[in-house]
Amino acid sequence: MDPAQFLQVALNPDGSVVSHKIEPTLPAVDTPQPNTDPENPQLALSKDVTVNPAKNLSIRMFRPIQAQSGTKLPIVFYYHGGCFVLYSAKSIVFHMAGQSIAFGLPALVLSVDFRHAPEHRLPAAYDDCMEALTWLRDQARNVSRCDPWLREYGDFSRCFLMGSSAGGNIAYHLGLRTLDVDLSPVQIEGLIISMPYFGGVKRTESELRLVNDTVLPLATSDLMWSLALPEGADRDHEYCNPCLPRPHDVKIGRMPRCYVDANADDPLVEKAKEFAEKLRSHGVHVVTRFPPDGYHAIEAFDRERAMATGQAIGQFIYTAARSSL
Repeated sequence: MDPAQFLQVALNPDGSVVSHKIEPTLPAVDTPQPNTDPENPQLALSKDVTVNPAKNLSIRMFRPIQAQSGTKLPIVFYYHGGCFVLYSAKSIVFHMAGQSIAFGLPALVLSVDFRHAPEHRLPAAYDDCMEALTWLRDQARNVSRCDPWLREYGDFSRCFLMGSSAGGNIAYHLGLRTLDVDLSPVQIEGLIISMPYFGGVKRTESELRLVNDTVLPLATSDLMWSLALPEGADRDHEYCNPCLPRPHDVKIGRMPRCYVDANADDPLVEKAKEFAEKLRSHGVHVVTRFPPDGYHAIEAFDRERAMATGQAIGQFIYTAARSSL
């Protein structure tokens, strides 16, 4: 199959990508709206906050519509999927995910709109997400000038890094970076790494079994990694394959609790299992969830599966909070 045709993109000679696929977006809405669609009620308020205008780096912030003034909520950084190339925090699917997470946990959700490859190859996305995290630290250190939602609703001592697919990859690499940075008073209580977008030169059983997967076929994954990784890097690069021995492995044992999941019919599932075992082997407390069926990103399309995943993540956050008391 032609991965560019599958993705509805054109590859330019200079390495840039032109998308022919319309990616619908939703605006942020920071006031309650009339409920005109009972099937899709407004679950959260949202607003966009600029972090670095030079990079066009921003955060779409969500707070549950039912939150009471003065109620302190955990802060969840959310990193969207799209193989580092597609989508944004404003895309419909990730806007809906942001408000669902905010409502369901409940939590204050900060969805980072990071730069995309191939114009900005890795580690650009990691750099942007780290800058957003240090922005939060600076907000916490200057409460008088802090964003009103953070000041009124955010619990800086209960922060989580959460991502799906490529966002799960980001959550892990951000977790490593935070070990060497003073973020106080922000405290990272856990990482939520959902269906992480990892790979390697050697094909896994699930990649071979699902080579023509309808959501993430192997040829498409190969193309996306070729666009996202640094020039000349292969899929055993540390950004893609965290399971190989690395010099920074000595730090892994200092990472906070981790939640890792993937579905049985996801090409990424075997790598996710291998990754979870590596974390455990270095002493990290890991909670895993590997349902016996389901394709990559099924939670974006199946409400029941989304609810089940949300409940598992909520339990992880609650347990992490209890363990810190």
